[in-house]
Amino acid sequence: MIANRTEVILGRTLLILALILTVIPLVSMLSAALAPADRNPTGIEWPSDPQWGNFVTAFETGNVLRLMGSSTLIVLGVVPISLLIATLAGYALGGLRVKGGRGILIFFVLGLTIPFESLIIPLYYQAQAMGTLNTQWAVIFPLIGLFMPFSVFWMRAHFINVPPELGEAARVDGASTWQEFRRIQLPLAMPALSALAILLFIWTWNQFILPVVLIADPLNRTVAGALTFFQGQYSLSIPLLNAGALIIITPAIVLFLIFQRQFIKALLQGAVKG
Repeated sequence: MIANRTEVILGRTLLILALILTVIPLVSMLSAALAPADRNPTGIEWPSDPQWGNFVTAFETGNVLRLMGSSTLIVLGVVPISLLIATLAGYALGGLRVKGGRGILIFFVLGLTIPFESLIIPLYYQAQAMGTLNTQWAVIFPLIGLFMPFSVFWMRAHFINVPPELGEAARVDGASTWQEFRRIQLPLAMPALSALAILLFIWTWNQFILPVVLIADPLNRTVAGALTFFQGQYSLSIPLLNAGALIIITPAIVLFLIFQRQFIKALLQGAVKG
């Protein structure tokens, strides 16, 4: 499909507008983070004497290294397990077309309609009963379940768009279902898996409510959940707050920039269809 000149201009204009709206908050945070720690900056204004040491101060006194370690532990517990379960379930629903798959899919889709906030209190008592309260496991287990409806729906949408002739050709050659999945379906699913991994990483890294409710020690939460502790420590220093916030969001931005091609490729392959 060939776009006309008007559509091209309109599309580029919208992209530029979206870029500006995305970059302005980051520029505002950076300019505020470079202001002297005892000042309250107003608006976007590049300081005459940038205080790059604010980032060092925020990193050291805010225990950011430990907080990132806790976040990394939670991410390593949530993302791989979610990808494994979602890939197997997505292949069963979209590739193998198991009996009753449509009903199972509807069940997962209904899971997306449950308000997240309504589960906080039941999750608290469940973690208390399991003995995981105030540990990272209290966040890992619920996040795996909460992310599963979308993850399964995402992977099922990929597998259902894979031409069935590929699987039929593999079975004619004597491949088992597992061999077909491992040697044909899984390599084809790498763009969709990469995009899903990015989304799960960002959602887990930025998780705020669960760590605050289920983990008492702020230093064992995610970096986003620990912002309550960080803000209490530097409530009078806007520059240090912005410096800490920039440090926290940098890993997510870097990860997206590194794997943006895979993310876009997954979208173009129809990973959100179905």
